[in-house]
Amino acid sequence: MNRKTQKTTFFKTTTVKMLIVGVLILVLLIPLSYIKGLISERSFRQLNVVHEINEKWGKEVSLYGPILKIPYKTYDETIIYNEKTKTSHKEQKVVIEYAYFFPERLNNNIHVDSESLHRNNYETVVYTANMNIKGSFSMPDFSTKGIKDDAIMWDKARVIINTSNLKGIKNEVILNFGANDYSFEPVFKNTPINSKLLKLDTLESNHLDQNDLPIDKEINFTLQISYNGSERLSFIPIGKITDIAMTSDWHTPSFSGAYLPDDKSKEITPNGFKANWKVLHINRSFSQNAFKWLPNLQEYAFGVNFILPIDEYQKSERSAKYGYLVIALTFLIFFLIQTMSKIHIHPFQYLMIGLALTMFYTLLISISEHSSFLKAYFIATTSVVLLITAYAKTILKKIKFPLFIGVSLTGLYIFIFIIIQLENYALLVGSIGLFLILAAIMFASRKIDWNHD
Repeated sequence: MNRKTQKTTFFKTTTVKMLIVGVLILVLLIPLSYIKGLISERSFRQLNVVHEINEKWGKEVSLYGPILKIPYKTYDETIIYNEKTKTSHKEQKVVIEYAYFFPERLNNNIHVDSESLHRNNYETVVYTANMNIKGSFSMPDFSTKGIKDDAIMWDKARVIINTSNLKGIKNEVILNFGANDYSFEPVFKNTPINSKLLKLDTLESNHLDQNDLPIDKEINFTLQISYNGSERLSFIPIGKITDIAMTSDWHTPSFSGAYLPDDKSKEITPNGFKANWKVLHINRSFSQNAFKWLPNLQEYAFGVNFILPIDEYQKSERSAKYGYLVIALTFLIFFLIQTMSKIHIHPFQYLMIGLALTMFYTLLISISEHSSFLKAYFIATTSVVLLITAYAKTILKKIKFPLFIGVSLTGLYIFIFIIIQLENYALLVGSIGLFLILAAIMFASRKIDWNHD
């Protein structure tokens, strides 16, 4: 009889109850991990759908051009030895190489109209970029490579534009160069997959009129291109002086790349943004010409990312990260009430409360796919708080304890909602909130005699 009494008394001690509650919290990590996996799976599905939409509309745009391309002749000499006559002679072979010259000035004025596209429950941002490009070329300098004038094939000169999104071009690209207009054709490039050469697609003009070439004077050019694109819009500053001016109706741009826009002229409002870049040739470590092949200069690219600030799955994932905190704090409230009021709560009842808390996230994910995140969060919070409050009423009997639990849970979910809406101040607000919660728990438990079981 005494053994049974001792055994019963042992399981009623505060320390053992605390250990049991701790074990239950660890057990509930299993369904929480499953929920995180579910969020990742749905998020991956969203990425696939968004990628498919972007592929059909137009991928990200990267512009590397216009560039003056001029062929020139080089000569390879080979010594041929004749075994019969025991003599040797030289054979000379003509090899055509190409020189590439970047603009002296490069100005690009861009207006970007954004649009949100939906498929089922998924959303992505696409854009139409209208570019007005102008600039000038100065006289090409072949002397640095010791190339003679008679080796330069001026009559075969062309202008090329490298871009990542031929599919997204909306208009016929016409270059006004000097006194004439020139059209472009795509060029097939058989570039190896592992090649370090440029991997952008190429548009090439027909041969330039020799009167339009910048042989003894600077030649101006103008060019208009309209793109359908998505995700990112970037440029490589190949002008000796590169000026980019961009306006858009998109309200949450993310500036990225090697150069940021000028802070003084940059404007971001709910109605859109304005940004200006100015890059000088001394701001980058490549020259105004290249011989034999065109270098890959993507590391110098800069531009704008068109992104949604935080989508539903990101919010759900951030909310689920606080799942451990919600369960731990809720169990702690029940445990303190149990300890101070001497009301017995069975481990099974703790488990039911924990499972109800994990159901919050499945409700949130499923409802947010068919409604806004705010509505989904409100419905999930209301459902879980009412369920746990009603269940607590049957356990704790007195109405003041269930009401306190309901108010505490509501406040906790509101606190988490505020945190996941914040981007820059989430850590600060979260830290202050947790400090206040800890202070409240310490104050509430200050009179409990933990030494007396």
